[in-house]
Amino acid sequence: MPDATRSLLSWVKLGGCVLIVAVLYWAQAVIVPVALAVLFAFVLTPVVTLLQRFLGRIPSVLAVVALTFTIVGAAGYVLTQQLGAVVHELPSYQQNIRQKIRDIRWLQRGGSVEMLQNTVEDLKAELQDSPKGTTSKPLVVESLSGSELWSFPTTISAALTWLATAGLVIVLVVFILLERQELRNRLIGLFGHGRLALATKALDEATWRVSRYLLVQSMINLAFGVGVAVGLTAIGLPYALLWGSLAAVLRFIPYIGPWVGALSPVLVSLAVFGDWTRPLLVLSLFLGLELFTNLVVESIFYAGAAGVSQTALIIAVAFWTWLWGPLGLLMATPLTVCLVVIGKYVPGFEFVAVLMADEPVLDVDVHFYQRLLAGDHSEASELIEEYLKTYPIETVYDGLMLPALTYAEHDRMEGRLSPVEERSVVEATGELLDELATRTQLPRNADGGDAAQSASEPIGVLGWPANGEADVLALRMFTNVVKCAPVHFEALARPILASEVVSIVRERGFRAVCIADLPPSAPSKSRYVVKRLRSEVPDVKILVGRWAGRSDEAETAALVAAGADRVDNRMLDTRDQLCRLLSVAPAEAMPPALEAPARQISGTA
Repeated sequence: MPDATRSLLSWVKLGGCVLIVAVLYWAQAVIVPVALAVLFAFVLTPVVTLLQRFLGRIPSVLAVVALTFTIVGAAGYVLTQQLGAVVHELPSYQQNIRQKIRDIRWLQRGGSVEMLQNTVEDLKAELQDSPKGTTSKPLVVESLSGSELWSFPTTISAALTWLATAGLVIVLVVFILLERQELRNRLIGLFGHGRLALATKALDEATWRVSRYLLVQSMINLAFGVGVAVGLTAIGLPYALLWGSLAAVLRFIPYIGPWVGALSPVLVSLAVFGDWTRPLLVLSLFLGLELFTNLVVESIFYAGAAGVSQTALIIAVAFWTWLWGPLGLLMATPLTVCLVVIGKYVPGFEFVAVLMADEPVLDVDVHFYQRLLAGDHSEASELIEEYLKTYPIETVYDGLMLPALTYAEHDRMEGRLSPVEERSVVEATGELLDELATRTQLPRNADGGDAAQSASEPIGVLGWPANGEADVLALRMFTNVVKCAPVHFEALARPILASEVVSIVRERGFRAVCIADLPPSAPSKSRYVVKRLRSEVPDVKILVGRWAGRSDEAETAALVAAGADRVDNRMLDTRDQLCRLLSVAPAEAMPPALEAPARQISGTA
C-alpha cells in the first residue's frame, strides 16, 4: 500500500474515532440507558436461562427483572433511610467532635504546623500593609435570595429525569432478555456478513468476559461488604450493615470506590467514639481488608477476567468518567472490555487491542531481539532468566537466541539494519551465551566440544558455518546441546571453502558434518558443499540446520536432492537426528512436555 494511501487511511480512522466520541457525548441521554440495560442483561441472563427450563421464557424474564429491581429499590430505600438517621444523630455527638478538634489543636501547638500558620499570617499582614492582628474585614454584600419555592420545579425536573431513565432501563432489560437470541442473530447478521466465524467468536468472547468479570467482581465485593459489616459490628460502630452495603456497592467503581466507601464510616467513627482507638481500628479494618482483597483474593480469582491491562484501564476509567460522569465511572470496565474484543476481531481496530489488552504484544523472541537492538543487555538477560523458569536450558537457543540472529539478518537484507548494527546484535548474543554457559556451568573444553564426553573411540562430527558470524555463533550453541555419547563435536571458527571442508573430513575421519545456515539467506553455499561431500565422501552423514526459520519445502527438497541426510528448523531436532544417524542415544533426554514450542515443522530427507 502506498504511503500516501496509508496516511490518508490513518487520518480517516482518527476522524472516525473523534466522530464516535462526539456522538457518545451528545447522545448520552439515549446511549447511557441502553448501556446500563445491556449491563443488567449480562448479569441476569444466566439466572433467566436457569429458570426458563421450568417456567418458560416470558415468566422467567418478568420474575427475574421484577425481583431484581424490587431488591435494588428496597435496598436503596433502606440505605437512604439509614443515612438520614445517621445525619439526624450526628448533632448528639457534638461533644466528641469538639474533643477531637481540641486534640488536633493541642498536637499543633508549638509544633511545625503552628509555626507555618504564624508565618502565613505574617506574610498576609505584610501584603495587606497592616499590622499583625489588625487585618480589616472586607465588606460583604449579600443579595436577597428568592423564595425556596423557585428551586422546587428544578428538583421535580431532576427527579422526573431520573425516574424516566430508570423506567427506560427496566423496559430495555425486559425486552433484551426476551429477545436476546434474536438480537444476537441480528448483530451477527449485521457485522458478520462474510465473517461469520469472527463475528461469532467476538460476540462469545465479549459475553464471556463481561459476564465473568461481573460475576467475579460481585462475589468479591459481597465478601468485602460482609467483612466490613462484621468488623464494624465487632468494633461497635452503629449502622454497620449500612456501611458494609455501601462498601460493597462502591467497590464496583474502580480504584477510588473502596476509599470513598471507607470515608463515611471513618468520619462517623470520629464523631461517635470519644477516644481515638476505635476510629483507628475502623481505618485499619478497611486498609487490611482492601489490601488482602486486592493483593490476594483478586490475584487468585480475578486475574485475566477483564483482559485489559491495568494502565489502560486507568486511562479508560478517566475517559468514560469525563464522557458520562458517575455512570461512566461505573460502566468503565465492561465498556473497555467490549472495546478490547472489538479490537481483536474487527479489521481496522487492531490498535485498540494492542494498546489496551493485557496479553503480551510482542512474542518473547521478538521482545528479546528488540532489547538487543536497544542495547539493553540487562533486560535481555532477564528475559532469558524468565524463559528458563519454564523451559530447560537446551530450548533457550531455539526459543530466543537463534530467532534474534535470524531477525537481525532479515533486517539487514531489507536495509533496516547496517552490517555494523547486525554485528552488534550477534556480539551481544554471544556475550549472553557465554554468561548463560557460566551461570549454568555448562561443561565445555577448549575446542568447543563437551568436556563430559569421553570415550576411547569418539565419533567425530564437524560443524561448518555457511556464511558468517551468526552461523559461527549458532554452532557454538549447537556445541552445548550435543550430548551424545560418544561424540566429539568440533566447530569451525569461520567459513571455509568446500574443498577445504572435504579435505578436513577425509583427513580427520569425521563421520558426520553439521552445516549451520541460518535463514533468510539462500542455502546455495550449503547445497554446493553438500554436493561436494556426497560425491567425494559418500559415507559421511550430512545435516543442515536452517534453524529458527520457516519450513520451505523447495529449499528442503533442493538440499535433500543434493545429498543431505536431514534438514531441520530446530536445533534440538538436529541434535536428535544426529544421534539417530550415528546410532547413539542422547546422554540427557529432554521431557517432551518441557520442550520449547516448535516454531516451524522440520523438513526431512
